[in-house]
Amino acid sequence: MANIKSQKKRILTNAKSAERNKAVRAEVKTRVKAAQAAVGTDGETEALRLAIKRIDKAAQKGVMHKNAAARKKSRLMKQLQPAD
Repeated sequence: MANIKSQKKRILTNAKSAERNKAVRAEVKTRVKAAQAAVGTDGETEALRLAIKRIDKAAQKGVMHKNAAARKKSRLMKQLQPAD
């Protein structure tokens, strides 16, 4: 355990942000899985829109790097496009 007061505070704030980040990451995974499951159904575009929205929000909050978010969105769009 830390002896320095500021470090004790950092430990607490890091724990809070880690908990928040875990929730955001879980939400992104859930939305991406829902979008992949909705392929070929009526709700495909809505599920995709929600997944992209959550990915963008995670990148905006700093939970996910912006390039990682862009890669995730790109791969998701690629999966949902009809195969030619």
